[in-house]
Amino acid sequence: MSLAVKRQLVIVTGLSGAGKSSALHAFEDIGFQAIDNLPLTMLSQLLDEAISGDSDAPIAVGIDSRTLHFSPSKFEKALGTLRGRSDIHLHVLFMDASDDVLMKRFSETRRVHPLGEGRLLRAAIRQERDLMVPIRQHVDGLIDTSKRTGAETRRTILNRFTAHDEPNMVVTFMSFGFANGVPRDADMVLDVRFLRNPHYVPELKPKTGLCEEVASYVQADDGFEPFIEKTMGLVNFLLPRYRDEGKSYLTLAIGCTGGKHRSVTVVERIAGQMTLDGMTVNRYHREIAGDERR
Repeated sequence: MSLAVKRQLVIVTGLSGAGKSSALHAFEDIGFQAIDNLPLTMLSQLLDEAISGDSDAPIAVGIDSRTLHFSPSKFEKALGTLRGRSDIHLHVLFMDASDDVLMKRFSETRRVHPLGEGRLLRAAIRQERDLMVPIRQHVDGLIDTSKRTGAETRRTILNRFTAHDEPNMVVTFMSFGFANGVPRDADMVLDVRFLRNPHYVPELKPKTGLCEEVASYVQADDGFEPFIEKTMGLVNFLLPRYRDEGKSYLTLAIGCTGGKHRSVTVVERIAGQMTLDGMTVNRYHREIAGDERR
């Protein structure tokens, strides 16, 4: 079977409370056949029936610790079998969030953790995280929802997978603040704290890198243009190599101290240039309020 007629299969896995159900709903919105909590023993049968059927829609399947007879070894074995099939294109997506965020979500919704069984909630979360460690080694992509709203998680999935069949990779440039932690779902991280900082200019401090005044101030640093040139060279060097390895999207996180001035300016500049070059590009400014994000 040729690559052109391979059926796309996304397995959505990860930690309970990290947004797997929301992810499956997002896949449904872009035309996937979405099935949650499918027993591993039924996966091959599902694929055979779907591929022999009338529909050619891609498939998204939720499989995690809730799944009947789930174990990391069985999951790894199933992935090995799937990757050996010539009629599907497999992508394993891992949904993650910090322990504190998961604690808060379970407490607010009063849901019982699947591995609770009388344990303290934090202990159940840690047990599931330990259980999923072997699986993390086999994933093709990760979305950390710790600092993402449900709408932002949905938009991330739509941006990544709607364009899956386009010639170019989908590249996401994310600004962030080191003060709030490094994004765990970034493929690459760059530090721009060497650039001049608008935080110390009273009239610029309350604004963001989306404002022309802040952008002009940051771009006036004599290190700005050389950094942009070298970063563009690095990205352009890496993209075809990632593509050759079967990667369909790349997330490059660019950080400064607070994540509102320098990193935002750099992301806007690089993403704008990549768009002009014909790439499929997304921008995500983690530390900026929702109404200011692009």
